[in-house]
Amino acid sequence: MDGTRDVQRWVRGWRLRLLDAGMLVYPAVTVAGVLQHSAGTAAFAGCLVVAAFAAGYLLAAAAAARRATRPFWLLTGGCAVLFAVAIPFAHADAFFLAAVVLSLAVPRLPRRVAFVLVAAAALAAVLGPWPGGPGWTQAVALVFTVLMVSAFAEAIRANAALVEARAEVARLASEAERTRIARDLHDLLGHSLTAITVKSTLARRLVTAEAARAGEEMAAVETLARQALTDVRAAVSGYRDVTLAGELARGRELLRACGVAADLPTATDAVGPAHQELFGWVVREGLTNVARHARATRCSVTLSASTVEVVDDGVGGIASGGSGLDGLRERVLAAGGRFSAGPLHPRGWRLRVTV
Repeated sequence: MDGTRDVQRWVRGWRLRLLDAGMLVYPAVTVAGVLQHSAGTAAFAGCLVVAAFAAGYLLAAAAAARRATRPFWLLTGGCAVLFAVAIPFAHADAFFLAAVVLSLAVPRLPRRVAFVLVAAAALAAVLGPWPGGPGWTQAVALVFTVLMVSAFAEAIRANAALVEARAEVARLASEAERTRIARDLHDLLGHSLTAITVKSTLARRLVTAEAARAGEEMAAVETLARQALTDVRAAVSGYRDVTLAGELARGRELLRACGVAADLPTATDAVGPAHQELFGWVVREGLTNVARHARATRCSVTLSASTVEVVDDGVGGIASGGSGLDGLRERVLAAGGRFSAGPLHPRGWRLRVTV
């Protein structure tokens, strides 16, 4: 927010009003021209015209600040008429007023139209039959004033675009963080809560027949619940500790509780450190899906330096998967890997990731 204020500080509020007021130097110079070229009643009338022009300019600048398009153009048109009326009183010095009118209009006109208007006004100041000779000073002031104001207006537009871009970046960052948290919570809690459910069901069945083993299973449930809480805190804080070796150990225990024969690697040395975490997420999601949906009797995990594969002999499913597989696919693609998941024939399911 402070950065946004810094970007906009010179294009909003009193600073912009101060810059607008600086253009009143041109009506003041024109008044001097009126007094030089006119006298008596004519000089008084010329000064009134210039005063009306200055008031119209301030009102037009205020309308521009409010983005009131129609009042702005009406007032700018009125200033243009007053400029024309001032020419008999101020002669070439009246073109200082033209500089003000064009400074209002040019930033809002098509470039070609603006160029024609500025060139015509500058030529009129130089070529007009003025008593004091060609208005070179007025033409140069007109051209460079319009150029300066146009550059400032472009800076205002660029700053506004920068503020909008910053707001969009902040919105996208917030959206990405929400997506990350949602994905991580699904991945972390999905695995832990599945294991808790399986072990709780097993403990309920064993509570009368094998009380000691039921106690062991409930102790495991407590451990899993505590681990789930730790994982959630880690996901929210952005520091996830997912390791391939840890997920294989958890997966082995989960499959045992489900009654699925597990063929899992006992070592992870074949996988480089750069891929250990990603492969850990693959194993976590794959084994969680086996426990939840597969109704399998066997499950195997195969590891190599660049590939991890989870295969079961269950009922299979649809290739699109669910939100867990979608989140995993995003992780893999973000890491530059290839993701595939789908049913096998005649039975089973395979999840394969290659980096």
